[in-house]
Amino acid sequence: MKIGFVTPWFADDIPGGSEAAIYGIVSNLKAAGIDVEILATCVEKFLSDWNVDFYPPGDDIAAGTVIRRFPVRKRDTGVFDKINYKLMNNISVSYEEERIFLKEMVNSPALYEYIDKQQESYSLFVFTPYMFGTTYYGCRLCPERSVVLPALHDESYAYMEHFKEVFPKVRGMLFNSEAERRLGERLYDLADVDVSVIGNGTKTDVSGNPDDFKTKYGIDDPFILYAGRKDEGKNVHTLIRYFAAYKKQFSGRLKLVLIGGGNLSVPDYVEDNIKDDIIDLGFIPIQDKYDACSASLFLCQPSLNESFSLVVMESWLCSRPVLVHADCEVTRDFAKKAQGGLFFSDYREFAGCVDYFISHKEQGDIMAENGRKYVIDNYRWEIITKKYIDYFERLCV
Repeated sequence: MKIGFVTPWFADDIPGGSEAAIYGIVSNLKAAGIDVEILATCVEKFLSDWNVDFYPPGDDIAAGTVIRRFPVRKRDTGVFDKINYKLMNNISVSYEEERIFLKEMVNSPALYEYIDKQQESYSLFVFTPYMFGTTYYGCRLCPERSVVLPALHDESYAYMEHFKEVFPKVRGMLFNSEAERRLGERLYDLADVDVSVIGNGTKTDVSGNPDDFKTKYGIDDPFILYAGRKDEGKNVHTLIRYFAAYKKQFSGRLKLVLIGGGNLSVPDYVEDNIKDDIIDLGFIPIQDKYDACSASLFLCQPSLNESFSLVVMESWLCSRPVLVHADCEVTRDFAKKAQGGLFFSDYREFAGCVDYFISHKEQGDIMAENGRKYVIDNYRWEIITKKYIDYFERLCV
């Protein structure tokens, strides 16, 4: 059994939730003795110029396994950006615009030629994430050997007719949660596709030291933590707006601490004294991230579009509860199943949840412990790796 994971970009230290998930899957499968390879373009990462080959073409080693890199095709970024703007703003696009969008995003003819010519050498190809050219064009070459790991969100891209045509023909589709599976089955006809919910593996031997974080960053006041990419796609602007409204309504020492990449400026209407209570630390070392989780009052994950949420799991492992958005079915389900946190849908509910965590610290600790047990019981890498192996072996019979 030989499995090829096909992804737009890959490296040992690449940032991003989907990228971290693939790194974990591949490295743990390799450690379990599975013959696995990575097939990727030469682009560095998601935030890089998709016209530039950062890495040289050829074979390398990443995640302890062979990675084969292929040069990217030059794109018409102007045309792509116009269509992408529509999709990002939920403006309908035509079937032809969909075709152009897929043609002008990340693509590598050399990669597709390799898959076409070498497909007999692989038992299966796993394509991820769903919306990139490498997945759309790749799985069309050999649908009978194709498994899609979509990392699916309820967003305009997922409703494209081209995906509705291709995905019902693949061999398998893997989801990170039951909520993501329900979305996938609403969007696509998967009657003839081998569907399974496996989830995402998580390192469970992590812990944080709140005193280390407070000493290093000089933050002694209670704070809400946001960890992740800072952009509107993650709904961070809503968290900032709600926090500012809360601070205006209730004075106190509470802070909002942001960690992670991206830039999202605090709106001008936020008063200067409240802006001082919003602390953006940018990227910090991974252990500092765990320390920040353990030092927080709770972690807030406001995103509306998640197929999993590693930071939620990390917060529980670091013994802190979570607050998630009620309109994100995935994170809401996690919070309810684990009994590890609360969820909000508007400012009134957000403020009520913050008040609850402030005044019920013991209950917050119980939620965090519930969440920790939930992660250990369901998402240890040993559990997830076995599920992947069992699934692949079933398809390869």
